[in-house]
Amino acid sequence: MVRTFASVLALVLLAACGAKEDGQSPPPGAPGGPPPQVTVANPLIKPIVDWDEYTGRFEAVETSEVRPRVSGQIQRVAFRDGEFARAGDLLFVIDPRPFEAIVAQARADAQRLRAAASVAQTSFARTKTLLDADAVSKEEYEQAQAALLQAQAALAAGEANVRAKALDVDFTRVRAPISGRMSDARLDVGNFVTAGQTVLTTVVKLDPIYFTFDGSEAVYLKYQRANRAGTRPSSRVAPNPVDIRLGDETEYRWRGKMNFVDNTITQDSGTIRGRAEVRNPDGFLTPGLFGHMRLLGSGAYDGMLIPEDSVVTDQTRKVALVVGPDNKVSQRVVELGPLVDGLRVVRSGLKRTDRIIIAGVQRARPGTPVTVRVGRIVPPSPGTGPQPPAIIEPPATSATIAAR
Repeated sequence: MVRTFASVLALVLLAACGAKEDGQSPPPGAPGGPPPQVTVANPLIKPIVDWDEYTGRFEAVETSEVRPRVSGQIQRVAFRDGEFARAGDLLFVIDPRPFEAIVAQARADAQRLRAAASVAQTSFARTKTLLDADAVSKEEYEQAQAALLQAQAALAAGEANVRAKALDVDFTRVRAPISGRMSDARLDVGNFVTAGQTVLTTVVKLDPIYFTFDGSEAVYLKYQRANRAGTRPSSRVAPNPVDIRLGDETEYRWRGKMNFVDNTITQDSGTIRGRAEVRNPDGFLTPGLFGHMRLLGSGAYDGMLIPEDSVVTDQTRKVALVVGPDNKVSQRVVELGPLVDGLRVVRSGLKRTDRIIIAGVQRARPGTPVTVRVGRIVPPSPGTGPQPPAIIEPPATSATIAAR
C-alpha cells in the first residue's frame, strides 16, 4: 500500500512538471490558475404588483326555495329538472277548482252587497228630499245616511274579499321567483302540498356568481395598513381585481372584483371572510365549485428582479453572489418574492447598484477574485419553457368501442 501511494505521488509530480515544461497552466479557478470568468449585471428594476393567493368556493348570488302560497294537490309540473328558468316562468300548477269556487261565491256576495248599497243610496236621496221639504225629521235623515255608509263599507269589504280570493287562484300557478338554474321537482303530480311549508324545488342565480374565501388576520392587517398608507385601497371601498382558476386549470382564466369583506375575525380560526363577484354569462360556473384565487395585494412599486439561477441556497438561507469593486465575490442574504416573467423578485438584501453574478455562479466562491464580463438581465422569452396543459382532465375509468 505504501509503495502504491508513493508510485501515484511520483506520477502526479511528473505530470505537473511535464505540464509546466510544456507551458500549460491549470484551468480557471484551480489553485494557481487564472480567476474564473463570470457575467454580472445590475438588478432589473420594473414596476411590480403583488398578488395574494387564496382557496375558496363559488356561491350563488341568490338562492330561492320555491314553496306554494296555497295548499292543494299538484296538478302539473311545468318544467324539466335542471333547466334554466326566467323569473315568472310557470313551474307548478296546483288544482285551482276549489279556489275558483270560492271566488265565485265571493263575487256573488259582492253582488248582493252592491245591491244593498244601491238601495241605501236611493233611500238616502229620498230622505234628503223629504228633509228639505220638512217632511221627515233630522234624526231619520241621519239614520238613512248611516245606513248608506254601512252599505258602502260592506260593499268595499266584499270587493276586497273577491280580490283576495282571486289571488289564491293566481297562486295555484307557482312561478319562478328569480332567474336561474332549477333543481329537480321534489314532488310529483298528485301530491298534496301545504302553503308556506312544502319545498317544491330550488332555483339559484348564476350570473353573476360569488366566490367566497377566508383570509388570515395577518393579511387583513397588511391590507388595512396599506389602505392607511394610501398604497392599496381596502376591498371594503374599492372593487380590487381578482383572478380565479378552477381545480382542473393551470391558468387564471376567470376575472372578478371584490365586493364584500366581513366585519369580524372569527375567534376559532382567526380568519375573516371575503367575497368577490365574477361574471358567469354562460352559466359554466356553479355554486359549490372549488377554485384558487389571487387578489391584488399591493399597489405598483419598483421591484428588483434577478434570474432564478442567481439565487444560491446556503443551508436555510437564500443568497446571491455579488462582485465588488475589487472583483472579489461576496454573498448577500436576500429575502425573495414571487416569480415575475421568469425572474425572481428580491424583497431585500440587494442594492440597485450591486453587480449580481448572472452566469458562472457555479465557478464563483465568496472571497475569491473573478474575471468580470458585463451583461444584462433579460426576462425569458414567453413559451421557451415547457408549457403545461391549460386543462387537466381526469383519466377515464373505462372505455367501450363506439357503434358506427
